[in-house]
Amino acid sequence: MGTLRRIERRQETRSEVDITLMVWGVDTKGERFLQEAHARNISLSGALLSGLDAELHSGDVVGILYAGKKARYRVVWVRYDDCGDKIQAAVHRFAADECPWRDLLSEERGATPPPISTEAP
Repeated sequence: MGTLRRIERRQETRSEVDITLMVWGVDTKGERFLQEAHARNISLSGALLSGLDAELHSGDVVGILYAGKKARYRVVWVRYDDCGDKIQAAVHRFAADECPWRDLLSEERGATPPPISTEAP
């Protein structure tokens, strides 16, 4: 058997963070929801949301509010977390909406690593 390789299809780099935000939308039962959740593994066009209680399907649209900025996202995929009681969802931002955490990503890209010392201790 050959080696299984994972092909990366993302064109943007992602940043590992843990930010708290508000998510709203309509769940699979047609009920509106508004709840706090967490985003991690973020980019300008998407994120991985965790801690969701609302049942969602791929293709659903949710709104996200972070740092006073709102944007609409389409759900790409959904799964239960490791405990099986909360939902994780990968989301992709509508191009017409501005990324609410753009400033956070700009700060990370602008950060420079500390200089490496070439002197012996």
